[in-house]
Amino acid sequence: MEIKITSGGVCAAKGFTANGIHAGIRKNKTKKDLSLIYSEVPASCAAVYTTNRVKGAPLTVTKSNISNGVAQAVICNSGNANTCNANGVEIATETCELLGAALGIPATDVVVASTGVIGLPLDITPIKDGIPALVEGLSCDGSEAAAEGIMTTDVKKKEVAVSFEIGGKLCKMGGIAKGSGMIHPNMATMLVFITTDCAISSEMLSKALSGDVQNTFNMISIDGDTSTNDMVTVLANGLAGNEKITAEGEDFDCFMKALNTVTVNLCRSIAADGEGATKLLECEVTGAVDEKNAKIIAKSVICSSLVKAAMFGADANWGRVLCAIGYSGAEVDVSGVDVAFRSRKGEIPVCSKGSGVNFSEEFAKEILLEDEITIAVKLSDGNASSVAWGCDLTYDYVKINGDYRT
Repeated sequence: MEIKITSGGVCAAKGFTANGIHAGIRKNKTKKDLSLIYSEVPASCAAVYTTNRVKGAPLTVTKSNISNGVAQAVICNSGNANTCNANGVEIATETCELLGAALGIPATDVVVASTGVIGLPLDITPIKDGIPALVEGLSCDGSEAAAEGIMTTDVKKKEVAVSFEIGGKLCKMGGIAKGSGMIHPNMATMLVFITTDCAISSEMLSKALSGDVQNTFNMISIDGDTSTNDMVTVLANGLAGNEKITAEGEDFDCFMKALNTVTVNLCRSIAADGEGATKLLECEVTGAVDEKNAKIIAKSVICSSLVKAAMFGADANWGRVLCAIGYSGAEVDVSGVDVAFRSRKGEIPVCSKGSGVNFSEEFAKEILLEDEITIAVKLSDGNASSVAWGCDLTYDYVKINGDYRT
């Protein structure tokens, strides 16, 4: 069950091509704003969506389109969320119809997504005019362009691919994601598109995805805001030639491991690229009474603005970690909590059994000046564990969001 990191992003799997262009949705002509992922054959499809009661129109259209568990293309624009628009559903539906006609596939086999400013009317013209070039430019090397086309305030592209073997057949899986702010998901996070040539039924694909997000995308927090447009979508076209996975078992376990490798990689990339972020934060909780409480604690620490600010300042203020644990609502014996900070520079214990210990402030600062930091929380309540990801809180976060729309 070896999973190997490889190249190619969403084009790593057989039969998938992609592209990204500047269509004119965004004013900055150097920014790509329209992306396409295409499978040469219809694929099993599954998705999870934001739980925000205010939802982008594309989510409504996509949910209807893939209700039969089949899709063949994904189109996504950036710069405009197509949310809270009177004609949003019509725009999203027309986008599917235009793309379907250009590709020669049913409009209902299209996943449509949008990201950007909420409440800004979306003109169909640049999408309509851009689709011919978008389709014409589809390429086996197009994952990077597609990853660029879905970015908003993201600084870095987010893509990954893995290879794995099922039933003696080499399978590949790849993903791209966008997400930098408004990340505090339930059921999904920002926009994530995953492709694979593994043969798996839409029912089992849905089971795999819904199970995985609980321990991956649902464990990220950048700023406490759940987006209106969050969606994770997986397409599996079966071209690897393995016997289709239709039930749990060894093959399904291998698929789950591959999926988890892709999603964890994307989670870390999203968290590290939080708006204004300078550091990736990981809270590792062990010794919890059960997984539910481990998750609550890990997420509470990652969500704490005071902890995030302390990490930005490389201040080993462990009391803020204990504070976040204390108000989390989790079942925990605070007199049995140990805390340590860890990075490439090493590890330093700062709290034992709920009380402070002597430690070198100088060494602690060295550890916390690194760009990836683990906050290790060891409890004395049981054997459950969990991990959550986030980033530091910087001056630039306020600058970025102070004039995001204007």
